[in-house]
Amino acid sequence: MTIWQPDPGETLLSRAPVTFATGAAPRVRGMRWFRGTERNDIRHELPGWPEGPSFTARSTGGAVAERSLRGAATAAGVAVMAFLSAAGGNLSGGGSDDSGSDTPDDPADEVEDFPVMWAAPGTIARTLPWQLEPGRADAKRHRTHLIVTDRRLVVVGLPFDKKDLKAIEDEVLWQCARTDVERIELKDFKDGNDFKVTFGDGSWCRLSCNWRMKLTSYLVPPRDLISLESLTPQQRKTVQEFSGEKQMPDSVSPILSRNSNGRIRIDILLPSRYTSAFGASEVTATMEPDGHKVDIGDYQPEDF
Repeated sequence: MTIWQPDPGETLLSRAPVTFATGAAPRVRGMRWFRGTERNDIRHELPGWPEGPSFTARSTGGAVAERSLRGAATAAGVAVMAFLSAAGGNLSGGGSDDSGSDTPDDPADEVEDFPVMWAAPGTIARTLPWQLEPGRADAKRHRTHLIVTDRRLVVVGLPFDKKDLKAIEDEVLWQCARTDVERIELKDFKDGNDFKVTFGDGSWCRLSCNWRMKLTSYLVPPRDLISLESLTPQQRKTVQEFSGEKQMPDSVSPILSRNSNGRIRIDILLPSRYTSAFGASEVTATMEPDGHKVDIGDYQPEDF
């Protein structure tokens, strides 16, 4: 098993599966494009990329028809669910950790067109790996994860076996320094899974992650990290006790940051919790400025 590890002195902050996003509006549903700055298609200009899916946006009439069909299907689904509920069925839902929005942020790029890469020749976004695109890589046997550290963003590829989610063989496909990233924006239309990464050279990409909030928690907005050495003796004692309680190995360091209410958040990414399906899952605690651990029942909204 080969799991990507940060360099000495570098802090691993989050890790989760990502892909290029997929359109949700009727005209572009299930589609995506790679665009130059003149809105031209550049998929055949990307070096080393194999042939992949090709899309044509639906006409306005086709989009209206599809929306009507989906509306009818949704109505039928609601009726079936109501029937099952009335019959005593035990119904539960799942999905994204976000609620999403029916209002597009940018109709030109979310309703009329759906670029997931916007890049002039020689820019950073054009260096992204083709394995991020659904349809080019076999999602039944392969995953791509985005790794976030305090220094860089890294995309790794790894095999996926639903019978053995602990089997991880990371291959680095791409990376860039955090200083190359100008900003990261959450894009809520429609499912609340997408986020946009804009690089300093003006190029950008739109990615999707079912665990977006976990993945971007140290990116949107950027959070100031606190060193263990800067803590008071009582604060350090609380961190050490929590680390021992969770059996944190010596190779892992706790991630410390200050919440907006002044409390300190402690996150630990335990290697034993890594999976190919979900990435890295943290164990978390919160302490008061005086170092005392906060009971979960006393959490404030800023602590979540």
